Amino acid sequence: MRYSVPMIHAVTRILIHRQARLLQAFGAELEESCYPALLGRNVASDKTVEGDEATPLGEFYICAKNPRSRFFLSMCISYPNAEDAERGLAAGLITTAQRDEILEAVRRRILPPQGTRLGGEIYIHGEEPGGRAGAAGTRGCIALANGDMRELYEATALGTPVHIVP
Repeated sequence: MRYSVPMIHAVTRILIHRQARLLQAFGAELEESCYPALLGRNVASDKTVEGDEATPLGEFYICAKNPRSRFFLSMCISYPNAEDAERGLAAGLITTAQRDEILEAVRRRILPPQGTRLGGEIYIHGEEPGGRAGAAGTRGCIALANGDMRELYEATALGTPVHIVP
């Protein structure tokens, strides 16, 4: 269920408020749309490792779009980012080579490596198959109602900034 001004024609940035479970999309001319969002089951933590079911905090960008997603439509956010890579290296979770691959992907604004111990495949997506929103939460993704996801997907380009705050 969307509540705000009419649909934005071109999203210029996305802001996700984890505790409020809200996704705000901003466009030119002070346009704004707000969507209720379902987030990771582990709401008390920042994402640190694969399987922790936490939605990451920080600055990201849309790095891939999937029109044939299992979850209706989906847009991948660029997790892990540079800060996650440095933290992961310091904690011994990833190698220097993996950190460097992540940093290079972020520099080029492309999909970062998704198969490290830090986890990956964090998406903004629609509902689970069968139209369920998954009331218990996601495994770290940001889920929207399918109608809201269609609006956001159509108005959002690759490279769009995404900021996730507590």
